[in-house]
Amino acid sequence: MFKALVMEQGDDGLASASIKEIGEDALPEGNVTVAVEYSTVNYKDGLCLSAKGGGLVRNYPHVPGIDYAGTVEASDDDRYKPGDKVVLTGWRVGEVTWGGYAQKARIDADKLVPLPEGLTTRQAMAVGTAGFTSMLAVMALEDHGLKPGQGPVLVTGAAGGVGSVATAILAGLGYEVAGVTGRPDQADYIKSLGATTIVAREDLNETTKRPLEAETWAGCVDAVGGDMLARVLGQMKYGASVSAVGLAGGAGLPATVIPFLLRGVNLLGIDSVMQPYDNRVRAWQRIAKDLPMDKLEAMITPATLEDLPGLGADILKGGVKGRVVVDVNA
Repeated sequence: MFKALVMEQGDDGLASASIKEIGEDALPEGNVTVAVEYSTVNYKDGLCLSAKGGGLVRNYPHVPGIDYAGTVEASDDDRYKPGDKVVLTGWRVGEVTWGGYAQKARIDADKLVPLPEGLTTRQAMAVGTAGFTSMLAVMALEDHGLKPGQGPVLVTGAAGGVGSVATAILAGLGYEVAGVTGRPDQADYIKSLGATTIVAREDLNETTKRPLEAETWAGCVDAVGGDMLARVLGQMKYGASVSAVGLAGGAGLPATVIPFLLRGVNLLGIDSVMQPYDNRVRAWQRIAKDLPMDKLEAMITPATLEDLPGLGADILKGGVKGRVVVDVNA
């Protein structure tokens, strides 16, 4: 028997969470069983923890948690043996299938990544999907020519999970980082991660009739979308790129094609859920190498399984700063 946060649907069709003791026979099919040590809280987790499952959860009872890290307990796959440290992100785990808000999980080996040397399972979950996505975004910008010294790189939603890690990675690599936030009280936090400039959300959140503005940003990691992304596209330097990683400000894009046609701007879509294995390994190796661990530590808010329902509601309201690390055994 082991402890898990289980979502169950009531007669009214609404789901609620409770801590339960369940048996291994309840776990989904898979060829690797993992003793989970840590998980985390992402925006999708907040949706899955909500009364209607955010449109993501298909069946109840359900164990959410789209990320987890721990130790292999049993394996029928030659790639992993008991005692190996592993990380799981994506693949719709915690949405369609049971996830990491439990002391044990079962998964196909194809979906796991070995924990990179130099990272602990706790640090890996301080990174989680948010930080993994941040590194994919930075790698995409670099693959499209971004180098330090070309000008400031903009990070929208800089106090959030993706934005915090992106800011720390970029600053650690020597980039000049400008962080956008709608929470003035988080300015010192964002600067502590390495940002040199704070941009108020309202400065970028209004649409403009001008398709092009002054060339300002050498690159951008955008977690907001909507009006802000449309505005930022018109402020990119010639040939610069935007990595689009989120839609906190909306899924619409009220933009024109002018920045693409007259400045050669690139809009790069970043998906972390179905990312191929080789690029996952590349990103995790870069995280271990290029993410300053002291900055990562400063982002962490510790939590337990019991804290998750409240944290899920908070993250949907934009009330979570940095990265939450959930100790499932606490």
